[in-house]
Amino acid sequence: MYKTITSPHNPLIKQIGLLQDKSRERRKTGLFFIEGLREISLALKGGYQLKTLLFCPEIISEGEVTELEKSINSETEFIEITSEIYEKLAYRSSTEGVLAIAKVKDLTISNLKFKTRNPLLLVAESPEKPGNIGALLRTADAANVDAVIIANPKTDMYNPNIIRSSVGCLFTNKVVTGTPSEIISFLKENNINMYCAALQASVPYHTCNFKESTAIVVGTEATGLSEEWLENSTQNIIIPMQGEIDSMNVSVAAGILIFEAKRQRDFL
Repeated sequence: MYKTITSPHNPLIKQIGLLQDKSRERRKTGLFFIEGLREISLALKGGYQLKTLLFCPEIISEGEVTELEKSINSETEFIEITSEIYEKLAYRSSTEGVLAIAKVKDLTISNLKFKTRNPLLLVAESPEKPGNIGALLRTADAANVDAVIIANPKTDMYNPNIIRSSVGCLFTNKVVTGTPSEIISFLKENNINMYCAALQASVPYHTCNFKESTAIVVGTEATGLSEEWLENSTQNIIIPMQGEIDSMNVSVAAGILIFEAKRQRDFL
């Protein structure tokens, strides 16, 4: 028999609310919230440990719960919740009746290791909107880059909005964070070329050779990249535009640049 929670005032339910809303709670506890069967499955595949799994038997079948138990660490606690509690916690109604509390990973850049000799990395400086971060992660997953590096993130990477907007690609990518100085030092130590998307002293992106170890570096639409990146850039690159404006959504720009690198590497 599973433990059952029927009261929305239960301490665990209150804690989940804090994990959803407060970055400070996520940092303090080392835990975060995942919603949805697909996202939970991707987290497990990505090596994340689940502390607690909550399920609503009115939505998910007993057989599906049994299958989940087989694929999850035996230390994970399974808890049955009512539809009232599920509706209180779930942002979407189409998440198959399953929620989880998981343990965060150490995203320090010094932990990053590569399986290839000429890695392709996506670096984003100070992305603010969780939706943009999620879109960058989806782009990185689609291109199967070797890692995504976030410089000076404006929110912690376990914000539920990032997980949701990335459709779980937070778990399918290698993701690390750091300051620009830490990241630039890491890239130099590993002999990785830095191609920075910038208007100044730039060349059209398709004229560059991305076959060697490469980091595609993008900044915000509002301010672009900081001076530190431009001072250390191997080459600044630009996407030639024919319209009236001189910028585009950061995830769109990243997609164009990353897939040009993939094309050069005989992906297409």
